[in-house]
Amino acid sequence: MTTLAIALGAFILYILAYNTYGKWLGQKIFKLDATARVPSVELEDGNDYVPTSKGVVFGHHFTSIAGTGPIVGPALAVMWGWVPALLWVLFGSIFIGAVHDFGALIVSMRNKGHTVGDIAGRVISPRVRVLFLLILFMALTIVLAIFGLVIAAVFKAYPQSIAPCLFQIPLAVVIGLLIHRKGGNILLASVIALVLMYLSVLYGDSGWLGQMNNYLKDWELMTWVSVLLVYSYIASVLPVWTLLQPRDYINSLQLLSALGLIVVGLVVAGLFGGAAVDGVRPALEIAAPKLESSLEAKQLPMIFPFLFITIACGAIAGFHCLVSSGTSSKQLRCETDARFVGYGSMLTEGFLAVLVILACVAGLGLGIGDGDGGVLLGADAWDARYTGWTTMSGLGAKVGAFVDGSANFLKALGISAGFATALMGVFVASFAATTLDTACRLQRYVVQELAASLVRRKPDDLSGRSPAHTITLSSNPLTWLVNKHGATIFAIAVAWWMASLPSAVDKPAGTGGLILWPLFGAINQLLGGLAFLVIIFWMRRQRMPLWFVVVPAVFMLILPAWAMAYQIFGQAIGSTQSWLEQGRWLLVAIGSLSLVLEAWMIIEALAAWKALAKSPDGTDR
Repeated sequence: MTTLAIALGAFILYILAYNTYGKWLGQKIFKLDATARVPSVELEDGNDYVPTSKGVVFGHHFTSIAGTGPIVGPALAVMWGWVPALLWVLFGSIFIGAVHDFGALIVSMRNKGHTVGDIAGRVISPRVRVLFLLILFMALTIVLAIFGLVIAAVFKAYPQSIAPCLFQIPLAVVIGLLIHRKGGNILLASVIALVLMYLSVLYGDSGWLGQMNNYLKDWELMTWVSVLLVYSYIASVLPVWTLLQPRDYINSLQLLSALGLIVVGLVVAGLFGGAAVDGVRPALEIAAPKLESSLEAKQLPMIFPFLFITIACGAIAGFHCLVSSGTSSKQLRCETDARFVGYGSMLTEGFLAVLVILACVAGLGLGIGDGDGGVLLGADAWDARYTGWTTMSGLGAKVGAFVDGSANFLKALGISAGFATALMGVFVASFAATTLDTACRLQRYVVQELAASLVRRKPDDLSGRSPAHTITLSSNPLTWLVNKHGATIFAIAVAWWMASLPSAVDKPAGTGGLILWPLFGAINQLLGGLAFLVIIFWMRRQRMPLWFVVVPAVFMLILPAWAMAYQIFGQAIGSTQSWLEQGRWLLVAIGSLSLVLEAWMIIEALAAWKALAKSPDGTDR
């Protein structure tokens, strides 16, 4: 019953947080105004700025911020014990992550939908804008490279998920055309889309879908990465209502309904036991330790700071500020919808992370194969899967722990093992895919803004748009990076190069890109701390209270830098191999540059704070 109590308690806690702390932030701090003129209406262009209902934007926002982060991170972090992992997810998401996402969304909406990086130049200093954009560029390049490899790896491990994921693309285009151009009924379209997606999973291994799976499952890792990045280019340059918005929306329907199935399965397993093994339904019990005592035996790094960067998405992630300020702020048609999208989406992701923890620490105990045709239960199943940090550090091991554990919840409902596993495989791949195409669009904005910083702008521009919208093409090569096609092609080319690197001369392509995974958590959290800096400066100019953002900002600036420095230098101490021989040169290069840029940005911020303290001015609403 402990597992059931945790799930129910987390759900109630999140509902209370949304209706108390989140409501207080919206009404008393940000003073959301339903009559305020929002960027999607003021700058509507049918491409990026598109007024959209909060339900559709929530679907886009939630699926974009979630990705595989709240799956992979918690699935590994439970090795320190399920209690510290659970506490960080619960309280981190409520008091840090949701505040960060909500704050970034509001700051962007009140600055004409500009990105946090662009706003940093106005509220702190012009140099900080360039520094922030450079950090964003590195972070998003890692996301594009890593998530392309993640989806490819999931397709290789769970080939039955390929056809259902690909089927979502034409379905999304049809839904987008039906709703945006034809004014179709969104409820009817949602029901039809959801039914079709589940049917594609159910019959994904038979008929023409099965033939597609059989053909595509043999594709090489980098072939998949190339195809996925080309898809990301297309999704990035098309109007948001064509593919990005409807795909994220219908994905959210499938993903949220799948979450509902996991919860129902968890309840049934808690009350009646899991799927029968030798005629007996095993009891649902937590098989993992509350706090791991044998850190050395399992080769675990220090819990502080590494727990707090291992679980990034699910507690707080800097990537979310890019979604809030890069796409969602340009789509909300009413300012009061921001709490539902910004604060609510983060709490939903936190609940997903809680379910991942329970799937790994309790769901696995309902039964996994032992490799000899037998079934391992309880603590034996946990010990067999979580043998040590090294064996669990691989992407497949972490994803597999969640897929197997959550599939066990579904099997408790009487769902077949094949369908349960396929659905969870699609669940993981779909989350990663929605993050990939959103990240590509965001990277396009960042590249455009960086290029625009180096190109002379028109002095009489009064449009209110970001600099990237005000420059025409010329013989200057940089102007082609201001163009959305040139910026996107550059973004995916750099990501493809990074993903394709081998870890050593004799290793296959892609192995070097996966070395960046440990850096993903650190730079993701560092980005969150830097976004908090921008939010703090903007709030200071508006004379708003700051206590509830200053503490999270300091926390998220120190911990990621500490973890990143250890990853760069600490792991090399005592090693007889050079960084080149270890295949870590890319990690070292990006990590070192990130630390330098962070230090520089903090120095600039401290200098700007002194000036602001002397003569604060509130120029933005």
